[in-house]
Parts: sequence; C-alpha cells; structure tokens
Amino acid sequence: MTEKKKENLPISLDLLKTLAKFQQIELEDVEISFDELELRLSPGMVMAPPGAMPPPAVVKREKPTALLEADVGIPIGEYPGSIVKVRLGATKAEGGTRSRGITIGGETAPAFYNFQAPPPHKPVIAFDVFDWAKVPLCKAVKMHFREVLDDPAEWAKLCVEKFDAEMINVHLLTIDPLIEDAPPKAAVKILEDVLQAVDVPLAIGGCGDPQKDLDVFSAIAEATAGERLLFGSVTLDMNIEATAKIIKDNGHAVIAFTSMDVNKARELNRKLYDFLPKEDIVMDTTTAALGYGLDYAFTVMERSRLAALKGDPELNHPISSGSTNAWAAREAWMKMGPEWAPRELRGPIWETVTAQTLLLAGVDYFMMMHPASVQAVRTVINNLMSGKSPSEATGWVSLRL
Repeated sequence: MTEKKKENLPISLDLLKTLAKFQQIELEDVEISFDELELRLSPGMVMAPPGAMPPPAVVKREKPTALLEADVGIPIGEYPGSIVKVRLGATKAEGGTRSRGITIGGETAPAFYNFQAPPPHKPVIAFDVFDWAKVPLCKAVKMHFREVLDDPAEWAKLCVEKFDAEMINVHLLTIDPLIEDAPPKAAVKILEDVLQAVDVPLAIGGCGDPQKDLDVFSAIAEATAGERLLFGSVTLDMNIEATAKIIKDNGHAVIAFTSMDVNKARELNRKLYDFLPKEDIVMDTTTAALGYGLDYAFTVMERSRLAALKGDPELNHPISSGSTNAWAAREAWMKMGPEWAPRELRGPIWETVTAQTLLLAGVDYFMMMHPASVQAVRTVINNLMSGKSPSEATGWVSLRL
C-alpha cells in the first residue's frame, strides 16, 4: 500500500526530503506548468535597469533670513467651580464694631492665574497673639514683643500700630486643662479687652481640647455676637452640631480643621453643611513647615483647591494656613554652623518660605508671627495681585551679559 502511494506522487519522497534541506535551489531543464500563477514583489526589491532613473536633483540650500511668525498664547483651563466668599469682621453698619471687614475667597482659577482670572480678594495675614506670657517663643520673635507678652490686648495693639496688622489671631492657651484650665469667663474678658484695644477683625484659637474649646467658644460667641469672629477650630472629634449652632446663632465664622487628608476635609465640611451655610466655613488641612512635610501640606491644599475649581462642592472653601508652625522646626531657631547664617535671619526666612509656598497652593488666610516674615509675604502678595512683571529678568531670552 505504501509503495502504491509513492508511485502516484509527481515527485518522489526522497527528492522532497532532499529539497527540504535547502533554502534556495536551481533547476535545469525543468518544465513547470501552472493552472494559476501569483507573483508578489516587495517594494524596494525591484531594481530599475541602468539609466531608467533620472539623476538626483541638486537642491540649493538657502540660509533663513527671518524667523517664522506664529501666534503663541497661554492655554486657558476650564474651571466650572468657584470658591465661596467668607466675610471676616463686621463694621458698625454690619452689626459689629470693627473699622472694616475683610472678604476672602471667590477665586475662579488657580492661585494668581492673572492671565485668566485674577483673585478677586487679596489673601489676608493675621498676627498671632497669645494669652499666656510663658509661651515658648524663640529669641528672634520674643525680641519684638517682650514688653507686651503678659498682656494680649497690648500685644494686639502693638501689632496693629507698629506692624500694620490687618487682622489679629488670639490663641487662648490658658484655657488648656494642662496649662491653667482658665474658665470660659476669663477667656471672654481677654477677648473683650482685645476688641477694645484694636478695631481690626479678630480670630480666636482654642487649646485643642474638644470639650473645653466648645465651652469657651460658646461663651465668647454669645458675648461677641455680631462681630463676625473667626473661630479656630472645629474638628471631627468635637460636637459638630453644638459648635456649628453657636457659630450660626451669633453670626460668626469657623475654621474646619483636618490633618492632611482630603477625604476627611470633605467629611467634616459635609457634616457642617447640616448646620451652617457655606459662607461661614474656612478650611484648614494642616500646615507642615519647611523641611518637616511642607511638600505634603502643599499637595493636599493644591489638590483641594483644584478639585474645588473643577466642581467639587465639598471643597470650595477658602483655605487657612498656620504658617507660624514654621517656628516648630528646629532649624528655624536652634544654634547651627556659620554656614546657616544668623538665627535672627534664619527663622524669619523659614516662616516666609513656608507661607510663600502655600500661598501658591491657594491659601487665603495666614496666621504668622514674625514682623519681617509678614512684611515679606505681604510684599509678594501685593506684587502678585498687581499683575505687573516682577523683574526685568523675565526678558532673559534677549539679555546680553
């Protein structure tokens, strides 16, 4: 049976096996017939006969005499969201006693996108004032306030009259159960003295104890109804309903504080919405100083601001920064080598860099302490708000040295 199959093959098996060993073969005196023939020629493999192609043309290269003109513009982003406006301080006509009020927020584009939508309101800087004379201040700061450390009202007055403070942030440390555990009545007296000493808007900082802060905030809010104070702060571990109620009933505003977590910031704001209008809420996602997590603080603030401008309704609030935290960095005050320059300069620079960095993330309200730092950041804000070119160095492309 096998032999019969071999006889029927047009080509023997032995020949096929031999041919399979070669990639190319040459046949002589062979006639091949096909019913249908298909030829495939790959491009580039066809060789033209000599003389069939014209000689290549000689291209004359000319040197350009001018640059091509083109319209170049700044790409405009789409930001359907906007930041709510929050009013701080109330004038007599508004039911308070301040000489003027301050509005923050209202942005419709990222920080200082002046080419698209300049900020409608300038970021504000509040000087920190403490009610405890033993507060551990470094020498570079204490030298400016030494004579008023035991009197918060005089301290606030000095900040306004000597350093042109536009707002005062009073930190109530004596109410802390671990310090003096001062009663709410004592805190009210301090605030009344400060209100008499200065006529700028005020903010109130608690001690961090949830129950004690609530008790003190309640007493102060009722005693200063209509002044539009900024209370700092309400947190997730406080009685949010009770805190929000005293803020709303007495016409004040509050800082919603969370610790570097965008989702927790949303959660806290969402809970506050049940009791407060959005125009009474300022966000604080925590400030970490230069060298101590500033990049994380910046990232969270920037993410929050961009999400708000993209339309997130739970993050579209003005942002607060406790830039005074820069003084917690050891490098800001400790004695170091000569290459670190004098401490009297290093500390203010540390606070300035911290604040200026977060300014570009979209911060609207700063708490700061050193007069030189405040002045430096204020100058940057004014320059950015003006929309003018900050330096001739912007024309570096055409500069000749």
